Amino acid sequence: MDTCSFSTSSTPCWRSSFPESLPINKARVPVQFCQSISFAGGNSQSLLGCRGYQKNCAPVIFCQQNRTSVLYARSIDEVYDALAKRLVPTAAAASNPNLKYIIGLAGSPGAGKSTLASEVVKRVNKLWPQKTPSLDSQVKQPDVAIAIPMDGFHLYRHQLDAMDNPKEAHARRGAPWTFDPTRLLQCLQALRSQGSVYVPSFDHGIGDPVEDDIFVSLQHKVVIVEGNYLLLEEGVWKEVQAIFNEKWFIEVDIDTAMERVRKRHISTGKPPELAKWRIEYNDRPNAELVNRFKHNADLVIRSIDF
Repeated sequence: MDTCSFSTSSTPCWRSSFPESLPINKARVPVQFCQSISFAGGNSQSLLGCRGYQKNCAPVIFCQQNRTSVLYARSIDEVYDALAKRLVPTAAAASNPNLKYIIGLAGSPGAGKSTLASEVVKRVNKLWPQKTPSLDSQVKQPDVAIAIPMDGFHLYRHQLDAMDNPKEAHARRGAPWTFDPTRLLQCLQALRSQGSVYVPSFDHGIGDPVEDDIFVSLQHKVVIVEGNYLLLEEGVWKEVQAIFNEKWFIEVDIDTAMERVRKRHISTGKPPELAKWRIEYNDRPNAELVNRFKHNADLVIRSIDF
């Protein structure tokens, strides 16, 4: 049965390009909130139910239609909150306390993956002690959630230099073939089997990975891995997918994403013309590739301006 609960709060919501109504169970229900997260192909037992959000006029709507759930929210902060509230009970209920709940968060350049991962991690860490009330409330609890950026698995510049066409390799840095998915897979497999692992970060100042810069420890229960190509189906990327408990995808209009990337390029000192060339030659083709594989996600998140 399709179910839906929604707030009747009079608080005004943002507007966006979303339609004024949404077909739910062959009926047309007014949409009060303007952004959505749709769950496609996920395990329905692990989806956050839509009942209970009517209490206290909560400013979100959860609707479930067969295997798809949709969350409507007024702001990106409410999206972050909803995702964290969904993750905490799922991860806390794991029968084996040593198991990790690992999420693969994909999306195009400029989609907002790093921001979303960071904000959800922050909220999970804040909410988690509420699930363990037996712990001493006066003692600061260790973090239980952490984010891993796929950027740390870029090939080094010296590896690009050794390719047949080094100039092209550097110009296309950020394309799938300029990463090391085999090493990413090995790190995630070690995390599954051993419960802890050191992973590299990426230093944009020097343009290379920083070895062993992030430590995922036994205490971490929720791990969000974020990167462009986590949902690709070719070669090792498909094996990487198999590691994740859930696969998320941030969907954003490609022109909006590229404008964010353009501003990011300029903020790092690139001249406007070089930023434009970089987008057309590298970032947009990469984004178009990433977007072709969003069907592999369990959860599709409609991006909101931050």
